[in-house]
Amino acid sequence: MTFQASDHKDQQFLDLVDDNDNPIKLSYINGGLWLKFIGYSNSLCTRMTRAIVNHAPTGEYRLWFFLKEEFKCPCSCYSIESRCYILYECQRFNNYWNLRRDLLSHFILFLEFNSSAFAFNNAI
Repeated sequence: MTFQASDHKDQQFLDLVDDNDNPIKLSYINGGLWLKFIGYSNSLCTRMTRAIVNHAPTGEYRLWFFLKEEFKCPCSCYSIESRCYILYECQRFNNYWNLRRDLLSHFILFLEFNSSAFAFNNAI
């Protein structure tokens, strides 16, 4: 309950909605409300979790925790590579064009079509 209060979850948590535009609330009961849509892909689950909590290997994350590392987007079109930029604008991740990426189903499709999004460079 504490997490659901907006002043505790901060703006870093990615809010997702279901196909009926209902907010998806975090829950661990029966596998949670969004984990069951991932299937058995550890890679997809990892990248999705990183993106949702905004602890992904992005320039924005490096700027917070690794000040000496590069934080510009590798596409050279934006000064700071952020989750929002990756989801909606970056030319490197244009394999899925639906801009409604706040829908859980479209967010998962975006991740499936862009296997390097929110993944570390040396990930297998």
